[in-house]
Amino acid sequence: MEYCVFTEPQQGATYDTQRVFAQAAERLGFHGFFRSDHYMAMSDRSGLPGPTDAWTTLAGLARETERIRLGTLVSSATHRHPGILAIQVAQVDEMSGGRVELGLGTGWFEAEHRAYGIPFPARRFDMLEEQLQVVTGLWSTPVGERFSFHGAHYDLTDSPALPKPTQPRLPVIVGGGGPRRTPALAAAYAAEFNIGFQPETVIADKFAGAMAAAERIGRDPATLRLSVALTTLAAANEVELAGRAAAIGRDLSSFRGDTNICGSAAEIHDKVERLVELGAERVYFQIMDMTDLDQLAYLGEEVLPHLPA
Repeated sequence: MEYCVFTEPQQGATYDTQRVFAQAAERLGFHGFFRSDHYMAMSDRSGLPGPTDAWTTLAGLARETERIRLGTLVSSATHRHPGILAIQVAQVDEMSGGRVELGLGTGWFEAEHRAYGIPFPARRFDMLEEQLQVVTGLWSTPVGERFSFHGAHYDLTDSPALPKPTQPRLPVIVGGGGPRRTPALAAAYAAEFNIGFQPETVIADKFAGAMAAAERIGRDPATLRLSVALTTLAAANEVELAGRAAAIGRDLSSFRGDTNICGSAAEIHDKVERLVELGAERVYFQIMDMTDLDQLAYLGEEVLPHLPA
């Protein structure tokens, strides 16, 4: 089992806030630091001081961490041309010594696209599939050979397909709740299938769909890692827990339930055990308040050592 932290910096976080959080997560023994790829705050948050670019941030963290894995959950296919994305990710992988993972999805937040002039086509699954084909194709092309791709959305001719990632096969993550195309894309191109923010019955169903998609194309399902991302509140007592819920604009009573990770070390242990029984091999604790380093320390010191290995 692997345990990662997952953050949402667009809600209001500087690079330094993310750096301090990621370095603390590394010291506490978490396997990875992952962040969203958004350019505008959601709900009623001001987003001050403004957004930080995901891959620029990860490039900085690559030089300011030593062990922890770094990645997006997930980058939007609408935000970058796949040829440029392949270069960016490969470069950050080299800067980190081979610790990078690329989560890639269709993108969904139309308002941020309008706000920053980013095209937001109505149909994006074909775009995502072509991006996966281009990025993985560029990375897998042998050095000295050329890569060409001619699709409906992207056209590459005689690319030198450089640079290469440091990792022989940089992990790609594909996730989402789509019943057919999402698991098919994960089976065809990804090292990991992720489902987020769903109750346990839905998680079980989506895991089964991903495994079936792998079998349909002749891939060993055991080679497709299954992961789950859930919003997390952790504390030793109810008073602290209620305070942490209020800090992120949530009511504790409504936050509790089958969808989120919430409670004491014992409660979180029980929740994670159930996720493992469903097939999860990696859990992302989505932490909304990166300034609450005490919560991160509680997770790392009181929860993490007792979770299933």
